[in-house]
Amino acid sequence: MSPSSADRASAHELEAAFVAKAEEELRYADGVAEGGEAVPWSGDVFAEVFLVKGDPGPAEVAGGPALSGPDGQAARKALEALGFDPASVFASVARPEPDLEREALYARLRIQVETVDPYTVVALDRVAAEFVCAAFGLRAFRPGRPAHAHGRVFVAVDGLEESLADAGLKQRVWRQLKTLSPRPPSF
Repeated sequence: MSPSSADRASAHELEAAFVAKAEEELRYADGVAEGGEAVPWSGDVFAEVFLVKGDPGPAEVAGGPALSGPDGQAARKALEALGFDPASVFASVARPEPDLEREALYARLRIQVETVDPYTVVALDRVAAEFVCAAFGLRAFRPGRPAHAHGRVFVAVDGLEESLADAGLKQRVWRQLKTLSPRPPSF
């Protein structure tokens, strides 16, 4: 028996309501750190993977949302190669402006992650790893060594954006990303 058009419409309305609620919570998170909206987040608000970049790169400085440049393309391509759905990715910049108050930025990041509720959080550079650890009370973790906490998998890499111009670093970052795997099926 296939769902009726009324059932599909109801499901669509429910999904729209959940998206609106998540977007409201993400706007709240930006407001927790004055200036937190300087680099807009991007992606699926119900993503399986949450990518965190430490500082804005050229694409973000030029006005693009988080990971809108070549580093975002590379991250999505790598995730797809690992079996993740590249459409199920959310991206944020941990420190959108250099002089913002750290404690507020940690709170902002934690609210963002809790709102999206991903299975995997990837810190794409040293600054992002520092912010993720502070936001979630984690001990510093080594790049490429997944940490399991708060019902999630956290992993850091040595610098995705920098690796795009350095073949040796690119191979190291790829090895670190290969420690990730999609969420196993639920029963």
